[in-house]
Amino acid sequence: MIHPSTELRLVNPLVGYGVFASRPIPRGTLVFVQDPLDIELAPEQYDALDPSSRELAERYSYLDPRGHRILSWDAAKYVNHSCEPNTMSTAWGFEVALRDIAEGEEITDEYGLFNLEWQMDCACGHRRCRGVIRPDDAWRHFRRWDRAVRPAVLAIPSVEQPLIGLLDEVTRGSLERVLAGGARYRSVRSLLRPAPVQAAC
Repeated sequence: MIHPSTELRLVNPLVGYGVFASRPIPRGTLVFVQDPLDIELAPEQYDALDPSSRELAERYSYLDPRGHRILSWDAAKYVNHSCEPNTMSTAWGFEVALRDIAEGEEITDEYGLFNLEWQMDCACGHRRCRGVIRPDDAWRHFRRWDRAVRPAVLAIPSVEQPLIGLLDEVTRGSLERVLAGGARYRSVRSLLRPAPVQAAC
């Protein structure tokens, strides 16, 4: 489920729709949490889909570390990529605001953590745009991404959390131990499937 203080808007004809903050969202806010209404497709279920449904699943879902496709039931599936996003996935599976997000600002994410199966051209327009999002990006950038995610995770107790109740008991307990200092921060690397094999030149 996407944060309730968001709304769907047309970005432009090239990008299509995106999700925007309808009021300020502070750093450390859980912006997306997978909930029981989200559709989870195991590889064999995805393979059994007709071509049109498979195309939609590819466009609007992401791959979790087990290789299952997660398809959000709400506007979360319209969150666009940015090479300098304002939210990012955490090792606990939820998305957290990396910095304060202003009212009217587009919510963006890092697709490099979505276990991509092929590369995608990037149209984010950021000055640090990578140009292409590759399946192995996370293996090259996870340390930098952890440096952005860790302080945001540690800010979780200091802000209002409308989505915290959607975390399952195991996830919530694991997160609480980290926040209490009883466990180490978990790297976003834990979201990744095995590193892609590089083709020989």
